[in-house]
Amino acid sequence: MIRLFAAFFLALAVAAPANAQLAPAPTVTVVPAVQRELADRLRVTGTLVAREEVLVFAENDGVRIVDVLADEGSTVAQGQVLVRLSRDLLDAQLAQNAAQLQRAAAAISQARAQIVQAEAAYNEALPALERARALRANGNATEATVEQRLSAYRGAEGRLAGARDGLALATAERAQIEAQRRELAVRAERSEVKAPRGGLVSRRQARIGQMTGGAEPLFRILANSEIELEAELLETRLMGMRAGMQATIHAANDRDVPGHVRLVPVEVDRATRLGKLRVAVPEAAAAGLRIGTFARGTIELARKTALAVPAGAIVHGEGQATVQIVVDGKIAVRNVALGLVADGFAEIRSGLAPGDSVVARAAPFLRAGDRVREARAAE
Repeated sequence: MIRLFAAFFLALAVAAPANAQLAPAPTVTVVPAVQRELADRLRVTGTLVAREEVLVFAENDGVRIVDVLADEGSTVAQGQVLVRLSRDLLDAQLAQNAAQLQRAAAAISQARAQIVQAEAAYNEALPALERARALRANGNATEATVEQRLSAYRGAEGRLAGARDGLALATAERAQIEAQRRELAVRAERSEVKAPRGGLVSRRQARIGQMTGGAEPLFRILANSEIELEAELLETRLMGMRAGMQATIHAANDRDVPGHVRLVPVEVDRATRLGKLRVAVPEAAAAGLRIGTFARGTIELARKTALAVPAGAIVHGEGQATVQIVVDGKIAVRNVALGLVADGFAEIRSGLAPGDSVVARAAPFLRAGDRVREARAAE
């Protein structure tokens, strides 16, 4: 009996290696290491805002609005009339000013006529005084005659000076009235409130019958209809940002809109360590977007063509990345230097050659030298 058991176990021991050799090798999915275009993208969230908001106020305060010519959603051109103000009082002031201007012109004409008369009297009085003095020196005229001629001369001289002063005063008064007229003309020009910049009217506060003045603008205009995504980023992410980076904005209406980074903030909030990044939207693509709505964005940080493998093929451990490749039906482990990781692929800077068969998803149970069967991944 003992001999029979010994023979049985000896048979099992001999059969075990034979069965091990007959066990099939595991199948692994492999992909070739190939050159691939990789793009590193950053996803951001924020709010759609106006690149520049123009506030429209009436420069004439306390005037009634009689007509409103634009509404929310209207696209207006620079200089287009948005509101007309009442001109009743202004027209009356202009008429009064015109009358004052005519009166000033008449006063100037009168002052000039008085100067002519005064100059004529002066030109008569001076020679008469000189003749009287000559006759008095020869004894042919009395002192009273000389005094009479002197008095007449001084009177003519005073009247001439007064006439000249009257002309200067009338001229100054006309200049003042003309200045008032220019002021009234400016106010008349401002009775039509015009758009300082072209763009899209986002808000209208103007109402017919409303009196101008106050802190609220009559209109808010999106200058040139330009809309941007304002997103807050941590200071560490802002370091790699630069103006001109391509981006895609995902609006609330499930529409993807192209854009680019226009403004990278030069400072961040001290408390939150966040900075506000601006992503510009082309005017042609801004139709249908709403200011103040939530939006997401994807910013392309880098794009390159490099040798790459699936990110799942990378094994990370103790500061060294490795991949498993198949060489002559056996597993080999290669140390690799990684670069850009994006879109599910990892750039291999060193450690692999183009065409190497890489295990698409690293298998921790495999060891170097293990025999495997290859299955090509579907393209």
